[in-house]
Order: sequence, then structure tokens, then C-alpha cells
Amino acid sequence: MTSQSVRIGSLVLKNPVLTASGCFGYGLEFDDFFDVSTLGGICTKGLSLKPRDGNAPHRICETPAGMLNAIGLANVGVEAFCRDKLPILRERGVTVVANIFASSVDDFVALAERLDGESGVHAIELNISCPNVTHGGIEFGRDAKMAAQVTAAVRAATKMPVWVKMSPEAGDLVGVARACEDAGADAITAINTIRGMVIDVANMRPKLANATGGLSGPALRPIAVRMVWELAGAIKIPIVGIGGITDTRDALEFLLAGASAVQVGTASFRDPCSAQTIMHGIREFCEERGCDVTELIGKARR
Repeated sequence: MTSQSVRIGSLVLKNPVLTASGCFGYGLEFDDFFDVSTLGGICTKGLSLKPRDGNAPHRICETPAGMLNAIGLANVGVEAFCRDKLPILRERGVTVVANIFASSVDDFVALAERLDGESGVHAIELNISCPNVTHGGIEFGRDAKMAAQVTAAVRAATKMPVWVKMSPEAGDLVGVARACEDAGADAITAINTIRGMVIDVANMRPKLANATGGLSGPALRPIAVRMVWELAGAIKIPIVGIGGITDTRDALEFLLAGASAVQVGTASFRDPCSAQTIMHGIREFCEERGCDVTELIGKARR
């Protein structure tokens, strides 16, 4: 039996497959399909200090080889999560990575401090693809200094591992990742969605009420694999790969490019069991070759 465990900073995952934030709810929604505690972990739907309704519909539309979403970060809020969701996840032994977002460094810190006091949260993932209201609305993730500032502030506010989710629209992705590494990040998640747009030709207007939305799905994968490859050659901390993973082969691409783990996102809408299927597929791949999963990490680089 080969080992499937991987280490992301101080956190050891039982296997390298997690679910991506925003595509898997809070994990409990998938009880009818499989036991989510068997996965390496789940990344929660993004949490804010207060509940959010998100954007008006339409909020999702399909595209060739993917989808656009402009959900608007709708969520129950951190208090409701800690009260209603986390106790059940904790009881079931789910490895929980809490994805958080805010529009100021102070609010990021407040979220981290609130979660730091809860057992059952194993790591925090920072969504830095959000506008910083104190700096003219520029996204934290587009600027290395701002990304480092929020990373350092959250690092000081929690004992848990801190993962930083990269915005693919940063002008210098490697520079942002290095700044986050220097500021104390334990891992980099790459990548978030890329903004896109679809126009309804018959109605002559955008299909999404928000006009633009985040592109995810298979169309994103080659870009994401390339970015993971570049990051793996530039930083020393682990990378969690994400972007268009629909099957085992896709996940293996990210591992071979240098990711230590992967997140399955949009594929869960098509097949709720996709993350579990990929988890089993990676194990079978390793057993056929008699190798531990860690031996695959970055092997295409050697």
C-alpha cells in the first residue's frame, strides 16, 4: 500500500485532494453522495464577517469547456458558520480549510482571530482577489505589497497555517507569491478564476446581471498548470493547484508540475462525486507504479 499523505506546511493531509471554495458549499450539502471526511480536506465557501446575499441573478452561465459565475461571494457569515456548520464537520472528522475574504486588512484579521478560537478549522485560505477599500479599490492580489500586508497581518493573528489564493490577473504572479512567502504564508493556492464575459446575442445584453464573472472549468486548466509550473520554480513553500480539474489525469498534471495537493471545483457541479473519484484515481495510479504520492510532486520538472 502506497502512502497518499502530503504535508502542506504544518498540516498533514490524508491525501492530496481537496474541494475548492465556492464549489462545494460547506461540505454538508454532499452528504447524499459520499463521506467528505475521506478527502484530504474541504475549502469552505468564502466567509465574511457578516452574511452576504451576493449579486442579483443571473449569476451563472455556461461557456464552452467551462462556466462563468458572478455569485458575489454570498455566504452565511463567519458566526453562522462557526455555530451551525463547523460543529458537524468537526464531529465527522473533516479537515476544514476556511476560505475568508474582506475589503480591509483589519477585517481579514478579525476573521482570522474569530476562526483561530474554534477547534475543527485546520487552515485559513485568504481570498485576495477582493478590492481593498482603503487603497482605491485595487485587488489585494494584484499588488505584491498589499498581498504581503494582509498575509503578514493574518499570520500574526492565528496559529493555523495560512494559505494565500492567487489572483491570475496579477501582473507579476511570481512577485506576489514571493511577497506572500516572505510575509509568512505556509502555502500558495493557484489559481483563482479569470474574469470573462458572455453576451446574449438575441437580447443584446450580457447574460450575467453583473456583466462579467469568473471563468472556471476545463478551459482554465492549461493556464493554471502553467502558473503552477512557474510558481514551483520560484518559491519554496507548497502549492495547492486548482483550475479546471475534472479527472485523475488533470489532477496528476498539477502534481507533476509541482503542486503538493489539488482542489476540485467546477467539476463537482457536473458530478458531485468527482473529488472522491479523483482521490481514488490518484491512489490507483500510485499503486500501479509502486510509488508514494509525494514522489509525483514536481516530477515533470526533473
